[in-house]
Amino acid sequence: MLPKLLLATNNKGKVREYRHLLHDLPYELVTLAEQNITTVVAETGQSLEDNARLKATALAKESRLITLADDSGLEVDALGGEPGPLSARYAGEDASDKERVRYLLARLEGVPWEKRTARFRCVIALAKPDGQVELCQGERRGYITFEPRGEQGFGYDPVFYLPELDKTMAELSLEIKNQVSHRGQAARQVYQKLERLTGIK
Repeated sequence: MLPKLLLATNNKGKVREYRHLLHDLPYELVTLAEQNITTVVAETGQSLEDNARLKATALAKESRLITLADDSGLEVDALGGEPGPLSARYAGEDASDKERVRYLLARLEGVPWEKRTARFRCVIALAKPDGQVELCQGERRGYITFEPRGEQGFGYDPVFYLPELDKTMAELSLEIKNQVSHRGQAARQVYQKLERLTGIK
């Protein structure tokens, strides 16, 4: 019987991507809902690293399971790095993905294409119930489009354009997105970091 690895997110898009990215880990991937965990960890950190660590350590302690938590953010150069750690709450606590995208585009109104550079960052924290933590990080650079394109993905994917593929993140299949995305980069480090944390190969 495989040991369990808790995916500390209620975001169905993230769960889907992690199940795809980590399908051959020697662990059973379980969600908060499957473990009947309703605790919401406040993201009070000043950085993606802080927030990922906060969530992973708190939920590992509560669940007594090795826990994977991430914090991902969009950093737009013309906005001084906003929204960054506030990406999920940029347009308000209960805003939908479409409302967040609309708000971002409004903030960038009048900004020319060459200045619409941005990067997606992902920090994954892996925590044991005793508080030990390992971090994994990934980054993908691109541009913010003038309007949404594509129906795949979630969050800011419809306006994050990858010049080398001539597509937004939301126009990519899950398989291609996971090959090139910030989350895919970070997830590929999980294997080695988990082995270091647990000794399990």
